[in-house]
Amino acid sequence: CASCGKSLAHHAALLRHQRLHTGERPFQCPACGKSFNEKSNLNKHYRIHTGERPYRCPACGKGFSFNEKSNLNKHYRIHTGERPYRCPACGKGFVQKHHLQKH
Repeated sequence: CASCGKSLAHHAALLRHQRLHTGERPFQCPACGKSFNEKSNLNKHYRIHTGERPYRCPACGKGFSFNEKSNLNKHYRIHTGERPYRCPACGKGFVQKHHLQKH
């Protein structure tokens, strides 16, 4: 990249990367007009308009949309009982990091 010196393996990756420097956003949502620098980001955004929820909880079937795969993982802990965030003072476990921080 001429702007920052980063090396990328493929020319297409370089073109995508350069949009970060130029601010170019060539992919526009047909529903609301919001623009994106990568087509994959447009596709994820478009699910807001279509209501598509491709990530499903294997335990209960609840659906989650584009950037909610991490929310699916958090939700799934309801079923597994996993509480990966532990308070060092009292040992209480929490499903989400911010719950521990509030505690």
